[in-house]
Amino acid sequence: MIKVAFIGAGSVGFTRRLSQDILTVPELQDTHFAFHDISRRNLDMVARLCEKDIKQNKMPATLTSHLDRREALADADYVINVTRIGGLEAFEQDIEIPLKYGVDQCVGDTLCIGGIMYGQRNIPAILDFCDDMREVSKPGVLFLSYANPNAMNTWAALEFGGVNTIGLCHGVEGGHRQIANVLGAKSPDEVDIICAGINHQTWYIQILYKDRLVRSEELLKAFEKHPVYSKTEKVRIDVLRRFGYYSTESNGHLSEYVPWYRKRPGEIKKWIDMRSWINGETGGYLRVCREGRDWFKTDFPEWLKREDPPISPATRGTEHASYIIESLETGRPYRGHFNVRNLGCIPNLPDDCIVEVPGYVDRNGVNVPMVGDLPLACAASLNASVNVQRMAVEAAVRGDVTLLKQAVLHDPLTAAVCNPPEIWQMVDEMLVAQAKWLPQYKREIPKAKKRLATEKPLGTKKWKGAARLKTRSIAEMRRNATEMRRIAAASDKAADQRAKDAEKGSKKTVRKSKTR
Repeated sequence: MIKVAFIGAGSVGFTRRLSQDILTVPELQDTHFAFHDISRRNLDMVARLCEKDIKQNKMPATLTSHLDRREALADADYVINVTRIGGLEAFEQDIEIPLKYGVDQCVGDTLCIGGIMYGQRNIPAILDFCDDMREVSKPGVLFLSYANPNAMNTWAALEFGGVNTIGLCHGVEGGHRQIANVLGAKSPDEVDIICAGINHQTWYIQILYKDRLVRSEELLKAFEKHPVYSKTEKVRIDVLRRFGYYSTESNGHLSEYVPWYRKRPGEIKKWIDMRSWINGETGGYLRVCREGRDWFKTDFPEWLKREDPPISPATRGTEHASYIIESLETGRPYRGHFNVRNLGCIPNLPDDCIVEVPGYVDRNGVNVPMVGDLPLACAASLNASVNVQRMAVEAAVRGDVTLLKQAVLHDPLTAAVCNPPEIWQMVDEMLVAQAKWLPQYKREIPKAKKRLATEKPLGTKKWKGAARLKTRSIAEMRRNATEMRRIAAASDKAADQRAKDAEKGSKKTVRKSKTR
């Protein structure tokens, strides 16, 4: 029996999905799950759903719930992080305060001002998790972190937390399915890819289809002709046109990592599509998270009563965690894309940064091959982001306000929109608003308050963004209950996009690796 602990287990989508995936593996059906969350209500709801899954499927697995994190982590073999530090309250501030200064984000959880501040909240918590794991978990515990900003969190855990950590994300699979679709393949399994870069900015640097190399010109024409993607992926297609390589992340995400597509309010709608939030809607992920939270709380009794499909290999999802655990425990190999320390895998990115690259897992661990240099333009964009990440991580660990402001100053989109005085004041405003989640800045927050009280306000835009939709009420959501149940269960950002993709995703294989 192994023990798998979840931190932030009140996240219904990830916790239940990943638990079910683990239980599809015969050798893992006696797993002990230990759930931890700071919200008793959310923890109880998710635990009851997962206990229902275990009971209905007559499995020997066991489950315990803990408000005390160390109790959950005690003797754990694997720890899965699905936290959102600050919850939707802080997430709203990540979106709304920057809008006052003209910064329009779709997601705001990885880079840009929202992602940087999210990292400031996450990293102290990540280091606390690591302290607990080193003290009470099994020696050699593996920390599988899904929380964003993924690269910053993984960097902090490896550099300052001293725990073997792999950052996990599903972005590579979504683009893989799109590429297979535009090329006319019946399944992504028919298209072999090599993807490399940093989380949410990873490049498909090699695509093989029918035993031949797919050139960028062919891929560009295929996307430009596609009846759906030609409209929903305008930013990604434009980057493909100018860089020669397709990028993993959604249209909305990619638009906020670079300085070109969201800096002029009048042009934003030109680059996005409003049929799905993930295509670029202002604060789109915040809206979907609010709706999913409200609906889940309302619809929870129906979830408990519903007869769900039996857990089996046919119901297994494509998230990496269960495949990694399976490979490490059984020796069955898995190939996936993981966030690990670079250490020369991509020579024209810094050795210490966190890269998202191919990896292979078996009983010997996680092994990462040498990828080689990225094309110069691709590397240039990533190096800009890496420098922001490095400063943001260091600022979060040291509580260094100046370094934090310098990180925001170098963020591509924020710098394209704001001047230095606006950035300095915006960071002060966010520090004050989010003070309860920023213990490392305890001494600096009073100084920020004083500056805000004496300076002329610069964040004066009464702007809700270039492409905003209203959060739906419960009554509005009831009109399409089936769709809302899917959204509430699927807390991963690719879910809405995947549901709208013309093709159906295929089963994945994941790999293991040693600490990088």
